[in-house]
Amino acid sequence: MKVSPISKIDDCQIPISERIWENLLDEARLMCVREPGLEQFLEIAILGAGSFRKALKTQIGVRFSGLTLPREQLDELVEETYECEPNLIQAAASDLAAYKSRNAAFSSYLAPFLYFRGYQALQAQRVSNYLWRSGRHGMAIHVYDRICQMSGTDIHPAVTFGTGIFIDHAIGLVIGETAVVEDNVSLLHNVTLGATGNDRGDRHPKVRRGAIIGAGATILGNIEVGNDARVGAGSVVLQTVLPHATVVGIPARTVSRLKVSNIAPRGGNADDFDWAI
Repeated sequence: MKVSPISKIDDCQIPISERIWENLLDEARLMCVREPGLEQFLEIAILGAGSFRKALKTQIGVRFSGLTLPREQLDELVEETYECEPNLIQAAASDLAAYKSRNAAFSSYLAPFLYFRGYQALQAQRVSNYLWRSGRHGMAIHVYDRICQMSGTDIHPAVTFGTGIFIDHAIGLVIGETAVVEDNVSLLHNVTLGATGNDRGDRHPKVRRGAIIGAGATILGNIEVGNDARVGAGSVVLQTVLPHATVVGIPARTVSRLKVSNIAPRGGNADDFDWAI
């Protein structure tokens, strides 16, 4: 039996997906009052779905189905994925919580769930990753191709993600096959987690818990970006970044490093983040 790489999300007795689902319903009802013209759309997307899982499947299907990947076929793949690995539903809810807490522009669950290509691309990638780990590489690449076309991202199906992931804007995000992105990581647009071109096998970066990667940063090779580290916008990183360090420049150099005792838990609100670094 295959085991999901995503473990227990949190210790609350009520699943995070159920907690967030209630918030999504409340926000959708309020939006219907404020914008009656969206009522039919919201009924299909949220209010009539019945559960977070079904609404999420609908969003993936609407966003990524097409002539080469019909809606019915994609729905079946998503359903199989969630049936075999239900923790992925909790991971999607955890990601949505990250969007609400870290996005200064939209402090809601509804906007990223319905509209943000980074959030939707990540959830579709989790489906392609399930297929890849199940040995169905052909179908995984087929789904991956649709994600690339519709989201402007290029994330290999083999990439492993933790939970609480925040991908802001998403355009131009490239993540190579053997990369790992752990819990509570934040990635901006035009970030590359790539290889140097001179290596084979395990050749891509490992981004550890709570790290922030600024817009346009390029990180190359089988190196680590440590826990709670920050990579400045436009930086080119060719060497391991120590935990809690901030690096900037081309090539990137360390400009500061916090002591562990001074570090607040990652995953806070938007005021905790300085994307310019």
